[in-house]
Amino acid sequence: MAGCFSFTVLRDQCYHISFVNAGMKSKLLDLGDGTTMHCWVPKKTRDKPSLLLIHGLGANAMWQWNSQIRPFRRHFNIYVPDLIFFGKSFTTRPERTEIFQAQTVMKMMEILGLTKFHVVGVSYGGFVAYNLAYLYPDAVQKVILVASGVCLEEKDMEEGLFKISDLTTAISILLPQTATNLKTLMKMSFFRAPKIIPSCFLKDFINNMVIDRRE
Repeated sequence: MAGCFSFTVLRDQCYHISFVNAGMKSKLLDLGDGTTMHCWVPKKTRDKPSLLLIHGLGANAMWQWNSQIRPFRRHFNIYVPDLIFFGKSFTTRPERTEIFQAQTVMKMMEILGLTKFHVVGVSYGGFVAYNLAYLYPDAVQKVILVASGVCLEEKDMEEGLFKISDLTTAISILLPQTATNLKTLMKMSFFRAPKIIPSCFLKDFINNMVIDRRE
């Protein structure tokens, strides 16, 4: 509810401060055709390779890459975008595929003046990174996929590789609309998932980070 304390909003603000203190700055880029992309970029670039970090489903990029920014900054110029429909990135175009996400990321990198870079993609971001490397082999130097099933086939699910076997159930877990489904997602995603999280915190996270992303 408006005017109430939000743990999610507070945590998001803490991540924002952490990124700024790590030498990053927030940048909004107009890609044209009704598409705007938000990206964290270095305040000052150095004579180091460029590394693109692509987040997965869930919250915005800050939540997923905060722990890695400082270590990676020692060796790379870091670029951390919010994919379309996450964080501050959005479009009025109808496309909803990983290929479209890869195309928008590449256009963003071109606007930033980057023609060569390494890329790391986690989970859903791995699918985007995979397509980015496939579509733009001259730009992507090395690609690292983390916890991303880009080679999975339908038979893998049918043979019981996952506890979830149908698409509808998978979507309800990956983009949870209830505290129960979010708890299920956390149990499946974390090596050591928190044992106790108040449902009010989970509902607050869903309302601030998930509800508007289901499309």
